[in-house]
Amino acid sequence: MELTEEQKEYKKELAKHKRKVIELAGVVHDIVEDTIWTDYVKLPKLGEDIVLAMKDVNAFLDKHPYLK
Repeated sequence: MELTEEQKEYKKELAKHKRKVIELAGVVHDIVEDTIWTDYVKLPKLGEDIVLAMKDVNAFLDKHPYLK
């Protein structure tokens, strides 16, 4: 099934939401790999940010299920 132009734009928007989650996860990864002993206090906030970003992704997918 070919996506319409509008659906392609939604797919790009979804990619932006997903990229935010991936970037946050990357920060967590870097802390765990490199600076856990000094930056561990940042992990709870990062965890909350990831949960919120995932809610955005899932809400977007609920509105546009054909992108799943």
